Amino acid sequence: MSASMTPMEDAVRAKITETLSPSYLEILNDSHMHSHHEAMQGNVSKETHFRLVIVSDAFKAKPQPARHRMIYALLKEELAAEGGIHALQLRTQTTQERARQEDREKAEQGETIAEVEKAD
Repeated sequence: MSASMTPMEDAVRAKITETLSPSYLEILNDSHMHSHHEAMQGNVSKETHFRLVIVSDAFKAKPQPARHRMIYALLKEELAAEGGIHALQLRTQTTQERARQEDREKAEQGETIAEVEKAD
């Protein structure tokens, strides 16, 4: 078996999945957009900048800063490692918050379609 091409992403996915049991998890590697930054000079890692969207009921009754602290604590080794994660962009929601967001988006989309149909 060959080594993974995305060991950092794999570790992030495993830890979040095991600890938070998310109903939805999206991990986007944005490292290529930051490789030219001065802080990244000499860093050969292709896994330094991530955007995470995590939907989990483990976030219930917790404000955003507490949710983010949970993620940072969970990924402390990956953040501290030489050539490890340099930056995280986090979007954390409960399943109820995600459902409300989806309902709003559908309503807005319906309004846009109605406006277009009205203009025709």
